[in-house]
Amino acid sequence: MKFPLQKLKQTGDEPFYFEDDVDILELEQLNNDIRRISPVHVKGQAMTRGNDITVTFSIDGEMVLPCARTLVDVTYPFHIDALEAFNLSPYHTEEDDSEVHSVNGEVLDLTPYIKENVQLEIPTRVFSNDDEAHEAAPQEGKGWQVVTEEPEETKVDPRMAKLQSLLNEEENE
Repeated sequence: MKFPLQKLKQTGDEPFYFEDDVDILELEQLNNDIRRISPVHVKGQAMTRGNDITVTFSIDGEMVLPCARTLVDVTYPFHIDALEAFNLSPYHTEEDDSEVHSVNGEVLDLTPYIKENVQLEIPTRVFSNDDEAHEAAPQEGKGWQVVTEEPEETKVDPRMAKLQSLLNEEENE
């Protein structure tokens, strides 16, 4: 998602509105949990004041992540509200202010910042609500197996069995 700086400057004090679908499939290739990600819908506005550009935008989409219990695919929809600040001054460096990004050239490319915000939104764990997925999950592997915890039956000590039968007789009377 690229914008010519000239187009942004032409709006003057009025905001420059934008809306588009952005393909960020490169995130699937990175070392993260994203198995698939559909193109995201980006909508927002850019305000220019002198050499400063403030871009506020929202990102809507969905990604497919592995379930933390069963490793089956889980569709995770997301909505992100983001704000990025840019400076056009050739004397400004990102070392001066880490929150304000420098713009090199005549085009403002928002795509890297969209990818960054999506990566920050990846949850640490997601769980599948599908019962069939839980049944299809592997129950054992090399050196491990799933153990279900069943309630213990209350067993009477054989030495106390006679005493228990006497107590039961008294309760029945």
